[in-house]
Amino acid sequence: ATKAPNPEERFVEVVKYYLSGWHIRPKGVKKPYNPVLGEFFRCQWKFDDHTEAFYTAEQVSHHPPVSAYFYANPEHGIYISGDLRPKSRFLGNSVAMVLEGGSTIELPFLGETYQITYPNMYARGILFGTMMLELGEVATVQCNQANLVCEVEFKTKGFFTGSYNAVGGKIKRISNGEVLYDITGHWTDIMYITNCRTGDTRVLFDANKAPLIPKLVPSEQDQDDMESRRLWSKVTTALRQRDLDTATTEKLRIEELQRELRRDREMEGVEWRSRYFTEHNDRWSAKLTDVDVKNPQHAIQQIKQYMYRTSVSDIANHRQSLDGPQHQ
Repeated sequence: ATKAPNPEERFVEVVKYYLSGWHIRPKGVKKPYNPVLGEFFRCQWKFDDHTEAFYTAEQVSHHPPVSAYFYANPEHGIYISGDLRPKSRFLGNSVAMVLEGGSTIELPFLGETYQITYPNMYARGILFGTMMLELGEVATVQCNQANLVCEVEFKTKGFFTGSYNAVGGKIKRISNGEVLYDITGHWTDIMYITNCRTGDTRVLFDANKAPLIPKLVPSEQDQDDMESRRLWSKVTTALRQRDLDTATTEKLRIEELQRELRRDREMEGVEWRSRYFTEHNDRWSAKLTDVDVKNPQHAIQQIKQYMYRTSVSDIANHRQSLDGPQHQ
């Protein structure tokens, strides 16, 4: 997006980025792991253009559940932060997951900020029929500096009409409501964008041709005890072996330990504090201030220290574990 020549084209690229991530999802609908308070995940990516990106997420509240996250690609001048607050509702043969919260994309080189909301998720067929996942409702992408907003409708299939995973949207000027682009297609397949001024239509995103860049994650032995893959390792191993009894036992063990830790904090009058994020005005943001956005290499060092709590001299040693086992 930062390479686009003008605000309008950058906005289209941000919308493309937003719509391109939803097709990456679990196969089928299964009972999820319930994140525990303080659980976190961190990873990196290395791209073909020799830039790096960094991601950290943490469960910052258990009741109600809140996940906070931070992403950065300093060399491209892209910084993303946000929180996710799912609320479940039972709808007969379906469960709706209302995804509250939001995401903020900052492009400091260009002085632009994008505010993004989420669609809702629906697990269909929980009592009878085929279980499947759908996205529904309207989500928005808005940039006041560019005077643009995109309203994206994730369309659920009707009983007799429509199709699964359809999407439709419009990019408009905030000031006068002028529609500049129409978006159509399916978020699991191909999405198209039409320029309303010229009538030209092109592919916005093709999920079938999109490459997945592997995450670089430390090996489990090098992870913290509260790091997701290590924390749930025994549950994951048991599930892969189809040993549901052991998986359930290990899951209950983790949850009981969390209850004990909560009771201990209450008895001692100790308030739990997030490792990576801080709350202000009911929004969570990374404990990462004064990032040197004008100096990408310095910003990278700052982010690594934030993620791995190491001194600059220790980062080289940590790189060895990052460049070792890689996991999708």
